[in-house]
Amino acid sequence: HIAINEQGLKKKIIVAGAGDGPAKGQEVEVLYRGTLLTGEEFDQNQDRDSPFKFTLGSGMVIKGWDEGVATMKKGEKCELICPPDYAYGKNGSPPKIPADSTLKF
Repeated sequence: HIAINEQGLKKKIIVAGAGDGPAKGQEVEVLYRGTLLTGEEFDQNQDRDSPFKFTLGSGMVIKGWDEGVATMKKGEKCELICPPDYAYGKNGSPPKIPADSTLKF
């Protein structure tokens, strides 16, 4: 895993993409599988083959996605490790994501 920032956000490239990365304010589409570090899945859209769309840098998603997806290139597949401050923090997202959870996508 490569550190994206000093706060613990990390990325491991599985399949390299091509071209330039997305710009802040651009709509992006992602297929994902979200798990706790235990491997327990809390959400995914890979089986539905219906990409999740959001505007990069707009705060529509967790901070780990805004910063992590900004480092990706079109077609790239990677694993993002999002520490609690870049995920759901002290509150978590009950019932599936406990407080202070590090998440893997």
